[in-house]
Amino acid sequence: MKNVPCLILCAALLFLAICAIPAGAVVLQVTVRGTVTDVSPANNTLTLSDPQQYGCDYGSGTSAPVCSWTPLNASTLTGTVPDAAALSVFARNNQVVAVSLGGTGGTWIALAKLYGSGASADNATDEIGDIESLPVALIGDYAVTATTVPNCSACTGTTCTATGSNVTLTSGTMNVAYKTLLPGESLFFNGRNDASSVNVSYMSGEALSDSCPGYTGLIGGVQPISDYIVHVVPPLGMTVATPPATQSNAPTTVTASVTTTQESGLPFAALGVLGVGIAILAVRRRGD
Repeated sequence: MKNVPCLILCAALLFLAICAIPAGAVVLQVTVRGTVTDVSPANNTLTLSDPQQYGCDYGSGTSAPVCSWTPLNASTLTGTVPDAAALSVFARNNQVVAVSLGGTGGTWIALAKLYGSGASADNATDEIGDIESLPVALIGDYAVTATTVPNCSACTGTTCTATGSNVTLTSGTMNVAYKTLLPGESLFFNGRNDASSVNVSYMSGEALSDSCPGYTGLIGGVQPISDYIVHVVPPLGMTVATPPATQSNAPTTVTASVTTTQESGLPFAALGVLGVGIAILAVRRRGD
């Protein structure tokens, strides 16, 4: 019986860790950055060279996370594209951020084409796929926020087919456009005096089921994935570097953008709590 207090403590720590898991978002999202070396319409794939993985250290959770890119032990990564539009948007030598689920490569759920070249290319001029999963800012001080609406009669576990998407476009700190998009519809804005413009197209998607009757409180499962195409024409005076014409599918400047934090299966803070619980249990057992 003398182990009971320790077991209660460990159980409490485990419960707190589980509570830290985002509802409906427990499949690890892997974000990488690299240079496009091949776009294959025949295989519906895009290949990146010299990939670096994005990751954040959340510490104790009391301060802002520290995020960075770390080189992977792989020379290239290949994945299928999230939308056929990517095959005409991306070309060799583009700097790209790509997101996949469960591991590196295989299937890209989101792609972002970065402005410029090299390490200084930080903002996106094109994003395709699940733009909410990309930790990339949109060029021209624009941002897109998209929230899908669930069809509660078409749900499985934590996700439902989406009936549409509520899209908000922000310029600086101001919301400048809003529209509920049905699949295949677009939102366009060119209200600034710098010749820039933004076009957001919603193609298809999923939504969390937690707002539907009978699904409230579910945790665990695959997070919803949606498909957008966002195109930004940069402000006047900004030029986008054009990669060498090494293949026939030269890029058309189509853009998508959204800045979000990447969700993972279990936060670093939760892993730390579990580690402390395991350590306490081990010490107690040795003391017995």
